[in-house]
Amino acid sequence: MAMSLGASQALHETLGLPSQEQPECRAVSCWEDFVYGEEDFVLCGVGWWRSRSEGPASRTMSRFDRALQSGWEERMKLGLFRYHLGELQTRILPGNVRFVAQLNIQRGLERRKPQDIQSVRQKFDPQQFHFNKIKPGEILFHMVRAPTPHPPSRECSQFQGGPLESKLLGIPDCILVVINVSPLEFGHVLFIPDPALCLPQILTQELLQFGLESVLLSAHPGFRVGFNSLGAFASVNHLHLHGFYLDWELLIETAPGEPLCPTLNFHFLREVPAPGFLFYSEGEGLGALAHNVCRVTDYLVDKEIAHNVFVTRGTAPGEPSHSETRSGIRVLIWARRSCFGSKGEAAFNVALCELAGHLPIKTAEDFQSLTETAAIHIIQRYLLPEPQLSQLRGQLVTLLTE
Repeated sequence: MAMSLGASQALHETLGLPSQEQPECRAVSCWEDFVYGEEDFVLCGVGWWRSRSEGPASRTMSRFDRALQSGWEERMKLGLFRYHLGELQTRILPGNVRFVAQLNIQRGLERRKPQDIQSVRQKFDPQQFHFNKIKPGEILFHMVRAPTPHPPSRECSQFQGGPLESKLLGIPDCILVVINVSPLEFGHVLFIPDPALCLPQILTQELLQFGLESVLLSAHPGFRVGFNSLGAFASVNHLHLHGFYLDWELLIETAPGEPLCPTLNFHFLREVPAPGFLFYSEGEGLGALAHNVCRVTDYLVDKEIAHNVFVTRGTAPGEPSHSETRSGIRVLIWARRSCFGSKGEAAFNVALCELAGHLPIKTAEDFQSLTETAAIHIIQRYLLPEPQLSQLRGQLVTLLTE
């Protein structure tokens, strides 16, 4: 359902964006609403249904997938990206991890220069690039959570977070979905709350809940959502999430978890190159899940610990690792060493994708020569020392059970 011209124009003025009547906006349909409810969540029948060695899966489509993909492809044809992204050359690194390496030279050369970040808690700076400066044509749609006439069930916790409860708690019911003009994969978008709020890159429960819901709105097992904190390779200090499609399975979808707080489905993922914290849900209580994830990330912000968050379809932590079904969603949180100043000269930067096992590579030489051992070595340079991580595990369990 599209917004009226008057409402769209008013919202453009509120956000400080150019008028809809500007030529750059007339070429595309601007400010369409994607209205959804819980009935649109794809909770069953999502999986890879193939061996990991057989290559990319054929894409399935939901209403959300069609809206995002068609709008994204339209903007690519119109030249609104910094470069044309075709099918990326992909190489599965030999070994147990099966890293997904992809050659993306143009992103390394043509993406916007990252901002100078000196603190996980750095304030928003209006003098730097921010999302009030985006072109209207870069906006795909307004993601709108529909109200529901049904009250939360009696079993719901205080932070169950259904659509009606979101209204009662004053949680925003809409965000922008915008193309990432320097895409790392097909369908790469940004989820942005009202840009006029000028929020710094510190994760909020409200935005994360939209991210969780978007994964459930997609019928594709490879639609992922993630967050880079400041000091963890976030390049813009203006609140946003990343979303993109990756047609390959990742080890973190099925790796077993060590229970830390079973009542909250909180686990520790150990048998992966980048050990991290894991929350799991089968689609219920997304408000509670977002609340608990942000309790963890708020704690990390307070302690000035950089972190990355990754949301993906996955199996329950106790399910067999060979399961093809992706019955729920996994939320991975990595606490890691902060990285301030200029980015390094390694084959890849270690942010949300890389910690998850997806390696966008900047040069053809590194793409051809990179090994699993070398990739693990690069990633582990950014991880917290084991004594510090062990101490953090105890602190987070205490935090979540208080």
